[in-house]
Amino acid sequence: MQLQAGNPCPNFSGIIQNGNRVSLSDFAGKKLVLYFYPKDDTPGCTAESCDLRDNYKTLQKQGYAVLGVSPDGPKKHIKFIEKYNLPFDLIADEDHSVCEQFGVWVEKSMYGRKYMGVARTTFLVDEKGLITEIIDKVDTANHSSQILG
Repeated sequence: MQLQAGNPCPNFSGIIQNGNRVSLSDFAGKKLVLYFYPKDDTPGCTAESCDLRDNYKTLQKQGYAVLGVSPDGPKKHIKFIEKYNLPFDLIADEDHSVCEQFGVWVEKSMYGRKYMGVARTTFLVDEKGLITEIIDKVDTANHSSQILG
């Protein structure tokens, strides 16, 4: 089943950069920006993460928590967070289980070569755990304005 606005958010659970586990229940009563991105410290992913960082206080004022997800490991996430001063946690989804729950672990193609990877997608979740919006055409440099719309 492909997720749509109005569906309950999958009850995900994953390990963040410091080794602690985070899950949907940790955000009960809060709105959540859950963004999936392919790889730490690449141009598009850095632009997206830094735009969310630069607008983090505005997102918080609107009631949002922010959580990123990529297949990179905890050590890589720590370097990415420190290098760009990111104020939110990143799930190290090395086994792709969280990506698969959300249907964003997909076959991609580059230069005729097919491989599995993350479809850059953001899910907005309300205080009751329902998906209110799915952004699958992410403008990496202006992502916060897509969210705050």
